[in-house]
Amino acid sequence: MPQTVPAPADASPSGTAAPRQTKPRKVPRVVVLGGGTVGLYTARRLRKRLGKREAAIVVVDPRPYMTYAPFLPETAAGSIDARNVVAPHRRALKGVDVLQGKVSQIHHAERTVEITPEEGEPYWITYDHLVVGLGSVARTLPIPGLAENGIGFKNVEEAIALRNHVLNRIDLASSTWDPELRKRMLTFVFVGGGFAGIEALAEVEDMARVTVKYYKAIEQDELRFVLVEGSPRILPEVSEELGGYTLEQLRKRNIEIHLSTFLSSCVDGHVVLSNKTEFDAETIVWTAGVKANPVLQNSDLPLDQIGRVTTNAKLQVVDADGVVVADAYAAGDCAAVPDLYNPGKFCPPNAQHALREGNHLGDNLARVLRSAEPTEYKHKNIGAVASLGMYKGVAQMFGRIKVRGFLAWVLHRSYHVAAMPTFNRKIRIAAGWTGSILLRREVVALGALHDPRAEFREASVPPKPRVVEPGEKDAAVPAIKAEPASPAKSRQAKSAS
Repeated sequence: MPQTVPAPADASPSGTAAPRQTKPRKVPRVVVLGGGTVGLYTARRLRKRLGKREAAIVVVDPRPYMTYAPFLPETAAGSIDARNVVAPHRRALKGVDVLQGKVSQIHHAERTVEITPEEGEPYWITYDHLVVGLGSVARTLPIPGLAENGIGFKNVEEAIALRNHVLNRIDLASSTWDPELRKRMLTFVFVGGGFAGIEALAEVEDMARVTVKYYKAIEQDELRFVLVEGSPRILPEVSEELGGYTLEQLRKRNIEIHLSTFLSSCVDGHVVLSNKTEFDAETIVWTAGVKANPVLQNSDLPLDQIGRVTTNAKLQVVDADGVVVADAYAAGDCAAVPDLYNPGKFCPPNAQHALREGNHLGDNLARVLRSAEPTEYKHKNIGAVASLGMYKGVAQMFGRIKVRGFLAWVLHRSYHVAAMPTFNRKIRIAAGWTGSILLRREVVALGALHDPRAEFREASVPPKPRVVEPGEKDAAVPAIKAEPASPAKSRQAKSAS
């Protein structure tokens, strides 16, 4: 049976927050909000530093696993099995309790958090120390049609959905003779030219090109990939030289690129751009930025103008005057962490910083619980790597070493597989890559995964009775000639009556 973790004994039903502990526990409880990169690495490092008699650790997250976001583009392209880009909490967090549910409210003054499970009533739990690692969500805009037609790219479920959707469009288009409908099906739009958008576009386009080779009814030039970016350049995380190189490579692959352009509307799949370009598409992928988890608005923690928890360099939560908020810590995408190597700026919301901030926060909490002083987090950016499809990539190491092509692709894979938590997942990913190289990638769409009961529901609905119009019976159903009854049958009928 699956392992379950019951709510703490002091949990109380929603409606009345659990009272703050009047006397300290024998073992202080550390509640980590969010089981992503920050939450997982903080909890793991803290448990490594402290024994169970020194701290009780609880991780709260609506999903039972951590998703390693840098591998989502390769998941969408089928280069990595979706199960291998996630680290199951109950396997990766040994000696740590896990509560599965969404954080609804945070009352740090009372040291309480409200948790809403997927089923059942919300409840409150108490804590002694709080770690906020709730991450970010997609930053969307009120664009007509976006909510109805857009596909996000923030979690593994969306990466799987995108892969199945693209392959399914190719399947359907191969048996569709209407030229306008085919064109609509084979047009794929990606909005956002940052790392997530460029990698997703490049990987999915590479997969689609390989897939179409198996379809005699579809020509390569029928595939239309479109990138829409609001700024005048792509990949702002790397130098303009590498950004320009990437732009050139994408254009060589016949990818249509619109810079300094915004998505104005996509109602019913009719895409309208700010430069007056219009066309129809059945695939619109939104990767245009992220924002801090909005649940932080339901808290009494100090936030900056864009909704992030304000912290100092020690990852302690601080108010607007820089005064430390006792027993509260934050890191990752939902926190404004000062970048000591770039005074006046904050650490960017990427996996490189989230991983290191999580480890540093775990070390700092261990120091605090042992009555020592926490230390400042500082990390000099070691570079950025991006995959542009199989055997293609760009990388900028230590700010000045620029790498392109196959070597950059190797650096991308090597760096991220090393950062992937748990040895089990590293081996599975490496084995999957080897299999893809030797046996070619899979190009099968499993679209029914998103609604596996659809066919069963259809089969379970009884057929509607056919309405027979007057006079239709004689015309549609041939008359059956009555046979004369035998004498024996006639006698039986009389005796029965």
